[in-house]
Amino acid sequence: MLIFAPTPLGNLQDITYRTIDIFETATLFLCEDTRVTHHLLTLLYERGYLKSLPKVDFLSFNEHNGSSRLAQISNRLESEIVVYVSDAGMPAISDPGQVLVEWCQDNSVAYDVLPGASAVTVAYSASGFESGHFLFYGFLPRQGRERREELETILRNRYDTVLYESPHRLERLLESILERDSEREIFVAKELSKRHQHYYRGSVKDILLQLKNEDSSIKGEWVVVIKATLETTPSLYPETIKAMDLPPKVKAKLLARLLGGSVSSWYDSLTRRS
Repeated sequence: MLIFAPTPLGNLQDITYRTIDIFETATLFLCEDTRVTHHLLTLLYERGYLKSLPKVDFLSFNEHNGSSRLAQISNRLESEIVVYVSDAGMPAISDPGQVLVEWCQDNSVAYDVLPGASAVTVAYSASGFESGHFLFYGFLPRQGRERREELETILRNRYDTVLYESPHRLERLLESILERDSEREIFVAKELSKRHQHYYRGSVKDILLQLKNEDSSIKGEWVVVIKATLETTPSLYPETIKAMDLPPKVKAKLLARLLGGSVSSWYDSLTRRS
C-alpha cells in the first residue's frame, strides 16, 4: 500500500501522529529529494518524535525518473508499506506525487493520503480575504509569453488566486502585477511557520515598495494571494469581433488571444471566400 504523508512546512511540531506512525512502519520511502527527507527524519529523531531512524530503502521520485522508478518498484507498492513525501507540506500538490496517485488509480493499487499542513490553505486563511473562493495555480511558468498569459488570466478571473513563487522571481512577479493594476490588493506570506515568517497585505504598489525598502534581501519561500477584482468587463464574442470595422489581421489577433488557436488560422477563416 502506498501512503502519501504530509511533512511540516517548517515547524517540526506540525508533524502529525499518523505521519510518525507511518514513518516507523514503512519499508520504503519515495522522496521528492532523499536528502531533504533524511534531514527531516534526523531532526525528528533528535527531538524525540521518532523512536529510531528508519533503516529502510530511500529512493528519489521526481519528474525526471518517475516512469523508470515505477517500473522498478511497482511490485513493492502492492506488497509493502511504501510512503511518499514531498519536501514540505502536503504531497501530490505541485510535486511529482500526482504521478503516483494516477498510477495507483490506473492499476487498482490501494493508496491513502494523510491530512496535514498545506501552504495553500495556510496562506489563504492568513490573507483575510473574505470571498472564501480561490484558485490555486502553483508556480507560474518561469518566463516568456506563457508566463505573461497565465498572469493575465489570473488578474482577469473572478476568484482570489494563490501562487507559489521563488525569491529570485518574486519582485518580478509583483512588478508585472503593478504594470497591469497598481492598486490590486494582494497578500504575501514569507517562510510560513518558520523563524522568519512574515505577512504582508496591501496594494501591490505599497508591498513592492515595502519589500524594496527593507534591509534584508528577499529570501526564503513565498506564497502570493491575489485578490479578485470586482470590476466587470464587457464580454466579447467571436461574432462581435468579426463585425468590427478592423483589418482582418487585427481581428485574427483578438480571436486568437481570446479563444486560442493561431493567428494565421483565424486570418485564413476571416479572409476565406465563401
